Amino acid sequence: MTDAVKVGFVPLSTAPKGVLVVFTDESMKFGPASRKHLANAGDVVKRAAAAAEFKGKSGSALDILAPQGVKAARLIVVGTGKAGSVKDEDFIKLGGTATGKIGSNASAVTLVAELPGGAMKPHQAAALAVGARLRGYKFDRYKTKTKDKDKALVAQFSVAVADVAAARKAFTRDAHVANGVVLARELVNEPPNVLYPAEFARRAAQLRKLGVKVEIFDVKAMEKLGMGALLGVSQGSYHPGRMVVMRWNGASNKADKPVAFVGKGVCFDTGGISIKPAGSMEEMKGDMAGAACVVGLMHALAARKAKVNAVGAIGIVENMPDGNAQRPGDIVKTMSGQTIEIINTDAEGRLVLADVLWYVTQKHKPKFIVDLATLTGAILVALGTEYAGLFSNNDQLSERLSKSGDATGERVWRMPLGPEFDKQIDSKFADMKNAAGRWGGSITAAQLLQRFVDNTPWAHLDIAGTAMGAPATDINTSWGSGYGVRLLDHLVAQHYETKR
Repeated sequence: MTDAVKVGFVPLSTAPKGVLVVFTDESMKFGPASRKHLANAGDVVKRAAAAAEFKGKSGSALDILAPQGVKAARLIVVGTGKAGSVKDEDFIKLGGTATGKIGSNASAVTLVAELPGGAMKPHQAAALAVGARLRGYKFDRYKTKTKDKDKALVAQFSVAVADVAAARKAFTRDAHVANGVVLARELVNEPPNVLYPAEFARRAAQLRKLGVKVEIFDVKAMEKLGMGALLGVSQGSYHPGRMVVMRWNGASNKADKPVAFVGKGVCFDTGGISIKPAGSMEEMKGDMAGAACVVGLMHALAARKAKVNAVGAIGIVENMPDGNAQRPGDIVKTMSGQTIEIINTDAEGRLVLADVLWYVTQKHKPKFIVDLATLTGAILVALGTEYAGLFSNNDQLSERLSKSGDATGERVWRMPLGPEFDKQIDSKFADMKNAAGRWGGSITAAQLLQRFVDNTPWAHLDIAGTAMGAPATDINTSWGSGYGVRLLDHLVAQHYETKR
């Protein structure tokens, strides 16, 4: 994993090195430690703010080079908006915003973890550090020449806090989640000639180092299970498909039912025989972002030793046009025994998920299942890139996901399901068909998935708009966002971990 930003914690009184970052609001006041760092600077900040028309608005910054009277070589003042308006969920954004203002040439950075009202609490300072960690990530592994503006920030971040031990403890947990996000980003960003199904499975298997039990199913194993839908998608590719099942048993009662997460892992999607247009097809390397999230989440849960039993399962395939590829008109038999008529081979993700969902439902009898998939372009039409589409058969699970989305900024919006939509996927020749036409495409796709979870509480997240190619945010400038890791870790931590 890329780890360009290294974070440590120091006392508020520590002399700053390199770049000094302080925070103010629209009052243009500073906390006591920041005032001490600026005590010998006179009216440098005031004059610079007037010249730059800096007024402390949220997301704005004032950058002063070689400030007189300040021990640091550079001073950045970051605005937080109206006085007293910063909420707990904003601190991760503040860390990202500050890091985004630094550029790539700094080697040492000191962030003073206080607002005008006083020092940040330990969990707030930890969130500030996580924001810096995530914003500092860049995927530049394959660049041999890089312009200065495109270089990753390689720096030691010293976060100055009131209670070093408490902040360090809070960050230890949060850093594992951040590493899970970075892992998911790495997987999504990798080119498809590097990350094909067998290689994806190998990387998922590295979670064994954290105590995760990993089982890899090859074609023969999936044939034995009767996974005709998943295998039908992959049969046209030179690279055979895989299913990977990851288990973390962290609950005090090892027999406790697990929570379960399922991810779509199409390492490259040409559309198959129903081939996609050439424009932007290269982005279909990210059609495995759901599976990447599941791997990143399992990393986070295991690394922080979450008090929960969890199962993560991913179906990994390539969807390629070949003489052996499945055709429109084919009928496949799923592991559940239900049959699906192939109308459009580009509606392949639901076929992969159908078999994996059924396997997890029958094998592990989970408390709930959440699946994630870059499933439909239709969800982009409905929700753009700000929300993932949420479809569910369970109101409590939906409400919890929505609240976790608000808390982490990885937001979801619930979409409808209903028997009326079943009519659109009825087939004349099989139990159902895999595509139902243009209207309500995200809904009919989810309606098909619902047929493979039995009565298990279930939620489907269509992350096509949020997981790859979404606009840059305060904490991410990467093409692959790692969406879903923080959302689902928060869900587990708030509602499903064993109480200590």
